Amino acid sequence: MGTPISSIRNLGPAMEQACARAGIHSAEELRALGADETYFRLLRTGSKPHFIGYYVIEMGLQGRPWNDCKGKEKDALRARFDAIVARAAESGEGAIERILNEIGTGLRR
Repeated sequence: MGTPISSIRNLGPAMEQACARAGIHSAEELRALGADETYFRLLRTGSKPHFIGYYVIEMGLQGRPWNDCKGKEKDALRARFDAIVARAAESGEGAIERILNEIGTGLRR
């Protein structure tokens, strides 16, 4: 099963549930994916884009308080976040489309 996602600093039950919907079930999996891929998967499974949610993951993976990010570091994270959100939007498949495709009733069969 692995270590709970909530064992990572800043991440609690809500993030654990969101990650489970995205197929990420342990702290080890989240660490292996990193903040960018984890957040991309969260967006692809219906989570709404929210910058703080993204950088909470990044800070947690570094073992830092969620509000420790400032200045140029925060600006760089914002650029990464914007790129992830754009990539998810370009993928053109949201949560409902993915589910419909999985059960064979979507556009891709």
